[in-house]
Amino acid sequence: MSPDLSTAPDVATLSPVEHQRGRLFPWVKPYYRDPLVIQEAEGVRVRDVEGRSYLDFFAGILTTSVGHCHPEVVARVQTQVARLGHTSTLYVTEGQLEVADTLTRLAPGRLSRVAFTNSGTEAVETAIQAACCYTGRSEIIALRHSYSGRSILATNLTGHAPWRPMASSVAGIKHARAPYVFRSPLGPTASDEEHTRFFLDDLVEVIETTTSGRPAALLVETIMGVGGFIVPPQGYLEGAAEIIRSYGGVLISDEVQAGFGRTGTHWFGCQHFGVEPDLMVMAKGIANGFPVAATIATDEVADAWAGLSVSTYGGNPVSMAATAATLEVMEREDVPERSRVRGEQLRAGLDELGRCYPWIGEVRGMGLMQAMELVKDPHSRAPDAARARALMEAAREEGLLIGAGGLNGNVIRIGPSMLITEAETAEGLERLARACARAAADGADA
Repeated sequence: MSPDLSTAPDVATLSPVEHQRGRLFPWVKPYYRDPLVIQEAEGVRVRDVEGRSYLDFFAGILTTSVGHCHPEVVARVQTQVARLGHTSTLYVTEGQLEVADTLTRLAPGRLSRVAFTNSGTEAVETAIQAACCYTGRSEIIALRHSYSGRSILATNLTGHAPWRPMASSVAGIKHARAPYVFRSPLGPTASDEEHTRFFLDDLVEVIETTTSGRPAALLVETIMGVGGFIVPPQGYLEGAAEIIRSYGGVLISDEVQAGFGRTGTHWFGCQHFGVEPDLMVMAKGIANGFPVAATIATDEVADAWAGLSVSTYGGNPVSMAATAATLEVMEREDVPERSRVRGEQLRAGLDELGRCYPWIGEVRGMGLMQAMELVKDPHSRAPDAARARALMEAAREEGLLIGAGGLNGNVIRIGPSMLITEAETAEGLERLARACARAAADGADA
């Protein structure tokens, strides 16, 4: 039956926001009361359809790792798309091999085999399947407050009710406590060692009481992204790796947001904790905004996957060109060191704001992956999502783009391009300070 078009709106009369709301799925929910329509970008600046410029302190969810429209990435993509645009994984391309060689060189430990897909969701799914093939098991341990993507499996791995669609259920997935020190039931007076022991004891209890005792894998984000940039206490990841392996499972390190130098000093977040995972997943910043993800594993884990599989777009030649160019820029610019230096500058500014406003309950993060958790008061630590929304709106008015996160939407997330300069970082902090002053006045009524 043909649709009745007589009552359909004339899209030419609609604003882009109205058009979007009528054409896209309702789960596509842009930021802000009046969503921002971005038209062009360069470096750490974006411009909307009205020509207003913004300093981007969120980088498309930590994805434009070397800045919007980096000229070297653009040039490599333009050359490649005119030469070879698509093959699928049924054919060999030099671009895939070049990127795979770079990834295995940068990765920690014995990670040496790569599978390319298009998104973090697919990378996680690939890692879970590989872990199950290797161990011959099917139970997976994930963490509360985690986020793994938008497929049925990934949403069931996710530890956030708002990100889990209704009536979806995958058997064999259990969730242990996240190493979330700020909201630990032990309270603020407990030491890191006490928190670490508490969280690790919970992991053991989850394995021994809610599984068969034979888990296939533990999936952990080294810094929890959507959860609000939760940084584990020292000793947690090392202990968690030891525990899952003692039960015959493998450790999967999710580096989708924390990877590629963003946390400073090291290329991957797990390296801060001296942990060598059995599998690692990555996406987002790997290709500066092009749809690329990778799952990397040890030889023995990769070899256990004997069945057939294929990815039509995994390792696409154009996406591989973008990845190769992005990684070249990252290595030349030493983004781990840049993130450390600029991260110290950013953290100092955020800490100063935290001293000024009691509703900034905690400043946390590593490198250029920093967050502020907003609370109604410093004693109860009750989440203040209204203030977070007010701060988001105020920052936009100041020409600054930041992100939100956390289970209650009360965490402000900051993760700019890793090529951001000292002057641009200072400018962003100045804009954020003005936004905080606005939010101090009207955030409670937002």
